[in-house]
Amino acid sequence: MSKSKKGPLDIHNMTPEDRLKFEIAEELGLGDRILKEGWRCLTAKESGRIGGMITKRKRQMKQELNSTETCQK
Repeated sequence: MSKSKKGPLDIHNMTPEDRLKFEIAEELGLGDRILKEGWRCLTAKESGRIGGMITKRKRQMKQELNSTETCQK
């Protein structure tokens, strides 16, 4: 995804992938901690959970896009 950053997260300067990652982290209740301490404060388990959910969400978005394209033909 993005390069590792040592400091707190800058919510005003995020890529679309970083926005998705942060949105998922917030859903897991990790948003405040990430804002204060940065991504490095997460455990391996927390990072893995976020990564798994990103993969799942991207797969869903791809399926929705494909089904939309199929319906338009």
